[in-house]
Amino acid sequence: MQDETTAADTPTPRMFSWARNSTIYRLERRMHTEKQLFDAIARKAREKFEGIGETQVRMLAEAAVKFAYDIKALDDEAYAEAGSRAGMRSGRSRRAVALKLTRKGIDRETAAAAVAGIDDLFAALVLARKRAFGPFRKVDLDDKRKAKELAAFARAGFAFEISRTVLAMAQEEAETILGAGSPF
Repeated sequence: MQDETTAADTPTPRMFSWARNSTIYRLERRMHTEKQLFDAIARKAREKFEGIGETQVRMLAEAAVKFAYDIKALDDEAYAEAGSRAGMRSGRSRRAVALKLTRKGIDRETAAAAVAGIDDLFAALVLARKRAFGPFRKVDLDDKRKAKELAAFARAGFAFEISRTVLAMAQEEAETILGAGSPF
């Protein structure tokens, strides 16, 4: 165990160098939120450096986040915007996308601003096409199937009105809306 002195709580230059290189490595591969980067560097520092103190771990993770901001490789707003567009194009509701963003460490205000442009009708139609629901259904509608489809929309975070609209829509109308493209 290390001494509880101030010098022992400061990471070594080698540790800072590792944190910088690890940050570059991670950010080259995919976008991260501030929280994701902080958590990843902290977790890996505990694995890499035996006997490292929590103060050192925190300092390394903070240094990594600062470095990422300095090189303009970390931007939670851009991450939220990209996640919102991807979520809508894959059939996720505004509510589901906002929840996913907040779980990844995006603050609620940034997530709310990012999902403001999501068209729930478009996203619900994408989900319906993926799952062969509503206008894309290949079998006859009965009460059991209708309940199953409504439940799937509800689990995906869509409002009842949106679900009901999609289920009642004709395939041509749905194809027209999807063909017009997403509002993003």
